[in-house]
Amino acid sequence: MDPSDPSSFHHRKEHLSTGRTYHFVDQKPAGYNASTLTILCVHGFPDIWYGWRYQIGPWVRKGYRVLAPDMLGYGGTDKPAAPEEYSTKRLSDDLAALLDVAGVRQVILIGHDWGSYTVGRFALWHPDRLLALVTLSVPYVPPAKQYIPLVDLVRQFPNFGYQLYLSDDTHTREIEENLVLFLRLMYGLTKPSKPMVLPGNLREIITKRESGKPANQPILTEEELGYIHSQMMSIKGPLSYYRTLQFRYEEEKAANLPDSLRADLPVLLIWGLKDATASPAALKRAKQCVPRLTTVPLERVGHWVMLEAKEKVTDTVLLWLEELALAPRAGTKL
Repeated sequence: MDPSDPSSFHHRKEHLSTGRTYHFVDQKPAGYNASTLTILCVHGFPDIWYGWRYQIGPWVRKGYRVLAPDMLGYGGTDKPAAPEEYSTKRLSDDLAALLDVAGVRQVILIGHDWGSYTVGRFALWHPDRLLALVTLSVPYVPPAKQYIPLVDLVRQFPNFGYQLYLSDDTHTREIEENLVLFLRLMYGLTKPSKPMVLPGNLREIITKRESGKPANQPILTEEELGYIHSQMMSIKGPLSYYRTLQFRYEEEKAANLPDSLRADLPVLLIWGLKDATASPAALKRAKQCVPRLTTVPLERVGHWVMLEAKEKVTDTVLLWLEELALAPRAGTKL
């Protein structure tokens, strides 16, 4: 498992009971058996399984099995056209089906960015499948009590303005035509001339093809960015996640999902203090809805915590699991 060589990981492709085909990395430790604990890693936007490249090896060497899929719409996984296919209920059902294919009953579930939001919903849709939950960068968000259109949300929270651009299907081709620049912006390799989170700014930056300023300390090499780009030639699937707001609300309302996570579920939140995603308000709301929440803020770290602070994230998760008696030597039966 060489983080610089994607082919050095063990890749699988399986047709799931949900009807979708998923590509995923399935890395087993030496001495793997039916008692081996499994970590399932769920990436965010715009990322692929490769976002976990620095964590997979160390976790496997500690005795865990690690599953890291390309989520729906990404890489080698199916890419349905309809945005409703990307609701978090359907994604959660896919992850449960992937665990079934892998022969895993209960799992340690870890997510980043959109993956954090998704694993939080998995914990509501499939609460019996979790041993522990880790969210990176994005705190747990409870289901909405009422539907609020995105445009109204942006009026309340202007920092969500970029989502208006991403959620509009008429902009898909525009983003694809400037995909390298878009990825450089998303990964912080290019510093824009204006805050790209505010309404209208991201589109202006993209359409004017701003070269921007290079990052002082880039978190990706050009080779890593090239690999991600090669796996994401179409951005329609990834953008569909931003087009599911009403579908998600209707599914969650129909199921009457609870606000809080399972009372006995241990949850770890790791976030960077330079990342506005984990705002004080979001953290306060998460603490109200997560009975067993442990929080670990990281100084001088931004949004891409598993890249910017790879050793810290890797080790923090391992130590936390050990404290929960979920280290491999505990021999937990799955």
